[in-house]
Amino acid sequence: MTSYIATMMDAETGAQGTYPFEADAHLFEKTPVRIVRLFMEHVDKDLFPKHHLDYEINACLKSNEKRVVTAIGSLHFEHEPASPFMLMIADAK
Repeated sequence: MTSYIATMMDAETGAQGTYPFEADAHLFEKTPVRIVRLFMEHVDKDLFPKHHLDYEINACLKSNEKRVVTAIGSLHFEHEPASPFMLMIADAK
């Protein structure tokens, strides 16, 4: 397994979080949407296990040169209004 880091920003509140996670060494060979999906599965199971999380992606880009995925979209927690977010995923340093 290889270490990665995700930084997520809440567009409404300006809150920001940094989340380390593990994935296979070939993560950046996947499409950007699949990379985001893998991280969101980690968030749903490990970070917010008591609240089901769904999300929608409005844009998702990957820089193969810099090994960074950037996504914007909305988080959907059960029984709460959607919350816009920006997400960046990269190799952990």
